[in-house]
Formats: sequence, structure tokens, C-alpha cells
Amino acid sequence: MEGSLIQGGLVGAIVGGLAIIVALSLYRYVMRQDPGTERMQAIAHFIEEGARAYLFRQNVTLLLFLGGLAPVIGILFGITMGASRGLAGALAYLLGAGCSTAAASFGMIAAVRANVRTASAAQKGLKPAFATAYFGGAIMGLGIVGLALLGITLIYYVCRFGLGWTEAEATEIVIGFSFGASSLALFAKAGGGIYTKTADISADLVGKVELGIPEDDPRNPAVIADNVGDNVGDVAGMGADLVDSYIASIVAAMVLGAETGGGVLTILPVLISAAGLFASLLGTFIVRTLMRGKPGAAMNAGTFTVSAVFLVLLFLVIYKSGLPGKEWLGVFLPTVAGLAAGLVIGLTTDYFTSIDRAPARRTAEAAARGAAINILMGFSYGLVSIVPSILGICVATYAAWELAAMFGINPFYGIGISAVGMLAIVATIISGDAFGPISDNARGIVEQAGLGPEAMEVADALDAQGNTSKAITKGFAIGAAALTVLALFAAYTHLVDIDIARGINLMSHTVIIGLFLGAMMPPLLSALLILAVGRNAERMIDEIRRQFREIPGLLAGKAKPDYRRCVDIATRGALRELLFPCSLAIIVPLVVFLILGKESLAAFLAGSILSGIIFALFMANSGGAWDNAKKYIESGALGGKGSEAHKAAVVGDTVGDPFKDTAGPSLNTMITVMSLAAEVFVPIILLLLG
Repeated sequence: MEGSLIQGGLVGAIVGGLAIIVALSLYRYVMRQDPGTERMQAIAHFIEEGARAYLFRQNVTLLLFLGGLAPVIGILFGITMGASRGLAGALAYLLGAGCSTAAASFGMIAAVRANVRTASAAQKGLKPAFATAYFGGAIMGLGIVGLALLGITLIYYVCRFGLGWTEAEATEIVIGFSFGASSLALFAKAGGGIYTKTADISADLVGKVELGIPEDDPRNPAVIADNVGDNVGDVAGMGADLVDSYIASIVAAMVLGAETGGGVLTILPVLISAAGLFASLLGTFIVRTLMRGKPGAAMNAGTFTVSAVFLVLLFLVIYKSGLPGKEWLGVFLPTVAGLAAGLVIGLTTDYFTSIDRAPARRTAEAAARGAAINILMGFSYGLVSIVPSILGICVATYAAWELAAMFGINPFYGIGISAVGMLAIVATIISGDAFGPISDNARGIVEQAGLGPEAMEVADALDAQGNTSKAITKGFAIGAAALTVLALFAAYTHLVDIDIARGINLMSHTVIIGLFLGAMMPPLLSALLILAVGRNAERMIDEIRRQFREIPGLLAGKAKPDYRRCVDIATRGALRELLFPCSLAIIVPLVVFLILGKESLAAFLAGSILSGIIFALFMANSGGAWDNAKKYIESGALGGKGSEAHKAAVVGDTVGDPFKDTAGPSLNTMITVMSLAAEVFVPIILLLLG
């Protein structure tokens, strides 16, 4: 059995390595495309320079944070499990953060180099521009997921078979890897979200509303900062967020497998993830083949094709896994339930945010009657959009539990493996997400370089689909986080020996307090992040107005703005503002445990899951509806650009920006980090307390 498990684990390492190789090959393909005129390359250089500057400062800040926390993890692991395990735990934590940082950084640099090549390809038509943008996004999707799967597999197998540790001990070290990835994700998503919305809001309010100039007009001092923000928020930040859930779901299922049977149950999450990544590798090239008309149709068809290929591979992996009798069905069916829930959430998000669907268009029509009605309409659609997604999560949870139990598998393992199923094709989802900011940047370069109406029409088509793909990704990420944190919650109860069969006593005052405190955390973090965007945007708006006021000939296009000043404001403000809310996600769960106990912490985690998922879905979908309502008007409807409806829609979009790109997506990372902090620290503290 052990020999077959080693071979099975090597499959995960091989597929992860293959994904990295394909990502590097796609990078070479993208770099061979025409980068366009000197003017286009100069604009792209400004964007890349700003993105690199932000990444450098973010990574320095993260290094200080990691430098303080890694020794603590090492000491705690060392006291309870021995010096070698303490060192392994600290190294795994650093490796998790390092892998996510490296992959996100590489993916973002690839994206900022793909944007100018997409803009250049737009002059040749939709198909070549789409291929360049999608392959540019796939570099991120395949690279970051391949590195994550490779890292998990190698750490587990070195600990389990190289050092001879037990399954439980090896999986505890892998939890450290996941915690490191989550630490990076929280910094990247929160900081990137503050950055990108600082620039976006400031550029829109001064440029579009006050001065009536186009979105990507080169006269606007914030235009480069806005383009940079698309990359640090929606490429590096969102990619780190999704891969955080991906790693956490695999690790949670491995922990549950080791705790509830071991053997093949522990390694199956790795094999299932390898099957999903291999399907995504095939899907990368299927999407381009399917490109015949609208980009959205090709991407949706590609996602369904990848899902179908994954289902075939999933059946083969589980059926041949060696599980006795019909137990394989107790793993296969919950995994399918998780995948189905992911598709439901994606389709729901598409309906409520797509420019071609009724909610976005009705929100646009409401703008004709003023900003207030526009905001109320988008707000309401955001609330309604919660219902199908929550029902999908509920059905997946119920199905995973009952189907696992029916065929002799621990129900908690069924929940965990359903999260793995939902996230198995996450490389395809991340590719679609990174496609969005590449297309957005390409549109900006087309406008700033004056490439003409035909290129702009192609860029607009890509940009509209990019908005939808980004919205779908956010919905998918939130749904994935929901199942992932449920699996982490179950793993936590096992690690601290809470008897779930007996239940958690909701009549206990400390448990109720924990529940309320947990439910409080997501809205609190949302408020802190949105306030941070507001404060930073105030500084940038003042700077933009100053430049238009003090630089002679700027508005007339006879002088150049100081782009670097706005990039610097966004960078410094984002990094200064993110430290407090990110620290709360780690500190508060430990304080709750120390004061109220392990059952109250379980209630705290449950409360944060419930309110976090609802807030995240609402904010992501309402923000997407406001954004595409604005895009619909800008396409020429309801008076087009410059009309009163357009000005009202810009205000609505400005409200939605921090909803969908800062607070909403950060919540799924926050609830994951809180659950992982509980898993990493609480069992160790319990051992120390005796």
C-alpha cells in the first residue's frame, strides 16, 4: 500500500511541475508577440514600473511580518513535537508564503507584459487579441497552481516518507505551508484591493465626473496608477486569494483523511487536485480553439469542457484508488457535488453582473433617474444574488455529508473533499480572472496610444468580458472559501478533540459570545478596508486636482502629468493601511480562545463563516452590477458617455469599486486565515497548558 501511495503522490508533483513548464512556454509565446509602437511600449513600461515598485514594497512589509511569526511557529512546534518538527514547521510556513509570492509576482509581471501585446494584437482583430490576453492570464493560473501542488506534495512526502513521520505529523507540517500561503494572500488581497480602488475611484471622480475626460485619458495623473492597480489587485491579489483557498482545501481534506482512516484518504486530495490541474492544462488550449465569436462564449464553453474532462479523470482516480467496496462512491459523489456548487455560483455571478443580463441593464436604466436609485438598484440585486449561491453551498454541503455517510466515509471528510472538487479546476478560473486586468490595461493602452476606433472596438469587447470573468472569479472564490473553511472548521474540531456528535452548546453564554464575535469580524474588516480606500483616495484626489491646477497646459494636452506621484501615494497608503486589519485576523481568534475556550472559538469560526460568506457574495455581485451598468451606458445606451445617466452610473460604480475589489474578496481570505490560525496555534497551546 505504501508503495502505491508514494507513486500516487508523485503524480501530484509531476502534474505540478508540468503546469509550471507550460506556464513558462506560454510566457515565451506571449513575449514573441508584437509589443507595438514606442508610445505603447512607454505606457506599458510605466505600468510595469509601478507594479514592480508596489510588489517590492509589499514583499518587504511581508518579510518583516514573516520574520516575526516564523520563529514563533518554529518554537511552538519545537516545544510540543521536537526541534526537528519545529524547524520543519517554520520552514513550511516560509515556503508557503514564498511559493505564493513568487508565483503571484511572476504571473503579475507576465500580465503587465501581455497587456501591450494584446493592445497591439487588437489592431489585427478579436481572435489574436483574445489569444494573447487569455494565454497571458493562463501563465498566472497554471504557474501559481502548479507551484502550490508541487509544494504541498513535496513537503508531505519528505516528512512522511523521507523523515519517517506519521501521517498526522506530516499533515500538521503541511498546515504550516497553508498558513504561510494564507498570510501572503491576506496581505496581497487587502493591500492590492486598497491600492487598485484608491486609483480607480480617484481617476473616475476627477477625470470622468469633474472634468468629463475619458476613462484612460493620458492627461489624467492617476491613469497609470489605475492600470497598475488592476494588476496588483486582480492579478497578484486575486491569484493569491484563490490559491490560498486551493491549498487550504487540500490540506484540510488531508488532515481529515489522516484523522479518520489514513492511507489512501490522506493522499486522495492531492490526486484529485492533480486530475483537475491536468484538465485545466488541456482547457487552456481548448479555449483558444473554441474562439469563434464572443470571448465570453469561448471562455464559458472552455470551463464546461474542462469540468467534463475533470469528471472523467476524477472517476478514474477514485475508482482505481483501492478503496474497499463502494466507499469510492462516498468520495466521488461529494467531490462532484462540490464541483457542481462551483458551477452554480459561477453562473449566478454571471447572471447578476454580466453586461448582457437584466440586473446590470436595469441598474443602468435606474441611473437615468439619479445616482441614488442606481445605487439602491445595484444594492438590492447584490442582496438577491446571495440566494442561489447560498442554496448551492447548502445543497453541496448536505449532499457531501449524506453521500459520504451512505457509503461508509466519514461525513466530515465528505465536506472536505467537496471543497477539493470545487477548487480542482481553479487554474482555469484564475486564468479567466487574470484575463480581465490584461484586457482592461490593453484597452487603456489602445486609448492612450490613439490606435483608432477598430482597435478600440476589439479592446472594448475584451474589457467587457474581462469585467464578467473577474466577477465570476470573485463569486467562485467566495463559494470555494465557504466549503474550504467548513472543512477547516471540521479539521479544527478534530485537532482539539471537540465531540461534534455531542454538539456545541448554544445555550452556553461563552459559546453565544464567540458566535457573535465571529459574526462581527467580517463587517468590521470590510469597514476598515473601505475606510482605508476612502482615506487614500482623498490624498490622491487632492494630488490630481493639484496637478491640473498647477501644471500649465495639462488639461489641454500640452503638458505631461506626474504619474509617479500618484503611484507612490497609492503604494504607501495601501501598505500602511493593511497592517492593522491583517493582524486582527490572526490575533482575535487566539484572544477568543485564551479568554473563552476552544468551544467558544469553534462558535467564533462558525459565526465568521456565516456572515463572511453573505457579506462577500453581496459586495462582489452588487459591485459587479454597478460596474457593468456603467459599461453598458458607455457603450452608447441611455445617452452614452457624458450624459446624466453616465455620471450617476460612475457614482454607483465608485461605491461598488471597494465592495467588489477590496472588501468582498478579502473576506474569504480573512475567514481562511482565522481558521488556519486556530488550527496551527490552538492544539499547540492546549498541549502546553497540559
